[in-house]
This record gives sequence, structure tokens and C-alpha cells, in this order.
Amino acid sequence: MADDLGSSGPAGNARRRYHVAAGQLSADTAQTANMRRLEGVAGKTVGSTALWMGQTHMAPETQSADHHHGATETAIYVLSGHPRFVFLDEAGDVTIDTAPGDYVFVPPWAPHREENPSPDTEAVVVIARSSQEAVVVNLPPSDRAG
Repeated sequence: MADDLGSSGPAGNARRRYHVAAGQLSADTAQTANMRRLEGVAGKTVGSTALWMGQTHMAPETQSADHHHGATETAIYVLSGHPRFVFLDEAGDVTIDTAPGDYVFVPPWAPHREENPSPDTEAVVVIARSSQEAVVVNLPPSDRAG
């Protein structure tokens, strides 16, 4: 649970501030096969109303299930490893290979998967979403485009 640091803000508009330590991230959030999501900032952790933020960890030589994030926009920052993002498109899959420090934008409703081709390094990314929860719609293999 987040540490409540008290209230502050413009006069008449008090807001709470919270600190979520690395050891307080929660796996009690939407998941996709072969990856592990941990949430830090969410409606249920700090009371956010328009933002979700957390991490995704992917073991070496794994591939997530196909999924999308509904109407939410997703911004991804690659913290470590070299994850690959595959966007499933009727005209042909679009593959983005990344490195630490890179950013990736996932538009609403965009079917995709993450892959970690490394034989020995975990891939870790930081995620921010335009919702207060981790919206995840896992797709059956038959729904793959392309």
C-alpha cells in the first residue's frame, strides 16, 4: 500500500500525495500469459482517476500472448533488456526492436505482443496508461491479425 504523505495543493483544492516504494508494487492487476505486470500508481493504490503506471517483466526467450489495451493509450519506457514489440496488422505485422532508454507508444485498440529474444536477460519496461487501471484484453490465437 502507498504511503500517504499528507495533503497540499491550491487553496480550496487539497490533494493527497503518495509514495509507492519499489517493494510495494502489486501483481494484483490484469495479466497476460508469459509476462508479469506490477502496478504502482492506480485507482486502487493511490486513488488516481486518469493514470495507471507500473512495470512489466518478461523472462528471457519468451513471448507474451496477443492482447490490446482497449480505449487507453499506453506509453512504454524500456528500462532494461531488448524487448521486441510486434503490432498485429492486417497488412502485415510491424516489429519494433528496442533498447534501454527507448520509448514505444501503443495506440488504443492496437493488437500486439511483447517478445524477449534474449537468451539470458530479463526485459523490464515501465508503463503509463491513460486510465486508472491496467486495461488488458487478452486475445485468443484465432483473433490474430496478419
